[in-house]
Amino acid sequence: MAAALSFPIIDMSLLDGAERPAAMGLLRDACESWGFFEILNHGISTELMDEVEKMTKDHYKRVREQRFLEFASKTLKEGCDDVNKAEKLDWESTFFVRHLPESNIADIPDLDDDYRRLMKRFAAELETLAERLLDLLCENLGLEKGYLTKAFRGPAGAPTFGTKVSSYPPCPRPDLVKGLRAHTDAGGIILLFQDDRVGGLQLLKDGEWVDVPPMRHSIVVNLGDQLEVITNGRYKSVIHRVVAQTDGNRMSIASFYNPGSDAVISPAPALVKEEEAGETYPKFVFEDYMKLYVRHKFEAKEPRFEAFKAMETETPNRIAIA
Repeated sequence: MAAALSFPIIDMSLLDGAERPAAMGLLRDACESWGFFEILNHGISTELMDEVEKMTKDHYKRVREQRFLEFASKTLKEGCDDVNKAEKLDWESTFFVRHLPESNIADIPDLDDDYRRLMKRFAAELETLAERLLDLLCENLGLEKGYLTKAFRGPAGAPTFGTKVSSYPPCPRPDLVKGLRAHTDAGGIILLFQDDRVGGLQLLKDGEWVDVPPMRHSIVVNLGDQLEVITNGRYKSVIHRVVAQTDGNRMSIASFYNPGSDAVISPAPALVKEEEAGETYPKFVFEDYMKLYVRHKFEAKEPRFEAFKAMETETPNRIAIA
């Protein structure tokens, strides 16, 4: 496993001063060479992050831990009996909150009112940060400001935005069960508030697994499949995984700022060179991509793109996946 010494870490406070060109260069390299980076001084208060961490860990302990222990006992038994089955399991306790286009946080069971209010505040801060980052990406790509957020909003005028809250408790058999299996993310830009004491997140770079370093009050950013398509491959989504740990309970709060379900995704014309006209990424409706992705999440992304390229040739209008 490769060391994470060169993992890109960007201090966003430098974007407001004389060091902005260097910071933008670091961001450009992170997007082009890594597909992952970590940001500091991102504008979300440390007090809010501390409160989110405390209430998230308290919620797991109070509501979800016993359920997970029951699941874990069954999972380990089944995995020991059937190694092939174990390879398709993830050692995580998780729930998902949708923020946009309409919030469902009021419908999530077992959340107390204070936690709901806190998560809504945190989501609003993350939404603002995601849109700021997308505009920075536009600047580096030579696209007009707002191009990416507009592309994500689609005809209905709203992106899809949601948060996956996960706990990765201690695993007695990390050789048998992964925390989360290797995959790329389907969507746009992902903002992760991860535990700063318990690691486990890794990305695949140049054929080696690289640790994403836990850092206090940082946000880890990674790019999803949709940004690979829109940038016509200049930026690429990256395979990543979570390795189960024998000690500590890892907290992970991943917020996904994705295109709206009706958004039509295709390479930005400004990023398609004339000689590449026949080799561009496909055009599709995001909802259709997701239907394919959910069936093949833990498989290579390239066949997904190729499937849409083939269908695009056969059916020039809206592509539909049965």
